[in-house]
Amino acid sequence: MNNEKYYEEIEHLIKKSEIGKRARVLEENNNTVTTYWNVGRLIVEAQGGEKYAKYGNELIKKWSVRLTEQYGKGYDATNLRKFRQFYILFPKCAALRRTLSWTHYKRLLPIKDENRRNYYINLCIKNNLSERELAKEIKSNSYERLIDKPEKIDIITTSKYSITTNMKDPIIIEVNKEITSEQDLELSILANLDFFFKQLGEGFLYAGHQFKVSNGIKNYYIDILLFNLNLNCYVIVELKLRSLKKEDKAQIEYYMKLADENIKLPHHNKTIGIIITKESDKLIVNFIKSEETIPLTYKLEQIKETINE
Repeated sequence: MNNEKYYEEIEHLIKKSEIGKRARVLEENNNTVTTYWNVGRLIVEAQGGEKYAKYGNELIKKWSVRLTEQYGKGYDATNLRKFRQFYILFPKCAALRRTLSWTHYKRLLPIKDENRRNYYINLCIKNNLSERELAKEIKSNSYERLIDKPEKIDIITTSKYSITTNMKDPIIIEVNKEITSEQDLELSILANLDFFFKQLGEGFLYAGHQFKVSNGIKNYYIDILLFNLNLNCYVIVELKLRSLKKEDKAQIEYYMKLADENIKLPHHNKTIGIIITKESDKLIVNFIKSEETIPLTYKLEQIKETINE
């Protein structure tokens, strides 16, 4: 009896459900941040504007009693004052970052210096910091320990990676000599890493080859392990001396999972994957794109910019 098709359907349903859960968590976080920002805005407006907001504590006390009775202590006077401060520090709702939760923003509220505050926001965006990790950075005086502090620190715009009209998908690399085994292919790439990185894009570093990862029962060996500075994540490269097959994607996604569990650090983004296959006298570089990974592009770029080749 072949039960594999039932497993595949079960796996598909679970994956769809898990993705939905994560999407709902993100939506809930965004709604919470937006709601608290708007509550702060309305409090400031009711108090006559930002200049007079600090004199409106009696209004906050009165409203907090009513809101706490109806919705709980999350709307007590202390929190209403935080919502008001949140709006004053971030007067433009569009400038709020989706990657930061309300717990992140609460940690940032006591920071009066805008440069210092923006520095920590940028750290969160670049390194995907949790609130606890952000707290450690602040406690260690990460900003104060900077040797050269910029005069002005602006909040960075999160890079979005997408396929554009100039994107090579897949990338094709000419093979100059006959390759008869996957070992030949691996050695050829390792001997010409600089050329190989230029074909992939920017920010790639070599991390190892035949790199061992384990699920606790069995060891697996990654053909080539890279790290991308711009994406802040490990990149698994698997080599196949043939055309791409469906099972290749499942294999590399499993290796990506093991890498996330074994070598990825908390501040790194999720591991992504590349499968290199061979067609005639050409290497085909296949980027793995799924709900769990950030798509790579031929060249990293802001979403509205074009690629200069």
